[in-house]
Amino acid sequence: QVQLVESGGGLVRAGGSLRLSCSASGRPPNTYTMAYFRQAPGKEREFVAGIRRTSGYTDYADSVAGRFTISRNSAKNTVFLQMDSLKLEDTAVYYCAFSEAPFVHNLNNERSYNLWAQGTQVTVSS
Repeated sequence: QVQLVESGGGLVRAGGSLRLSCSASGRPPNTYTMAYFRQAPGKEREFVAGIRRTSGYTDYADSVAGRFTISRNSAKNTVFLQMDSLKLEDTAVYYCAFSEAPFVHNLNNERSYNLWAQGTQVTVSS
């Protein structure tokens, strides 16, 4: 069973930066389409950013576009989420999600992904 190992969460002041990473071992390179979702207290889980397996096409939620950057190391099946200009409302548990499907049409749909990490807390303070 493939497991996702996620790291990089923590506490940061508003305006600061954090970098999340998530990797899966035991598979050939460039196996996955990868994404991040987040869930704030009392809210539903929402899409943050995604990157397609083959093309490297990226998509972002409007709320993070221009501040967050998703990237990958395909050879190591690892995804990164660089979060800059963090805001209080970015506070949430962040989950990476991977899909082994040959093509993922809707990067922002949770049901597109079959592997999920346990989540890492990101807290932005004033």
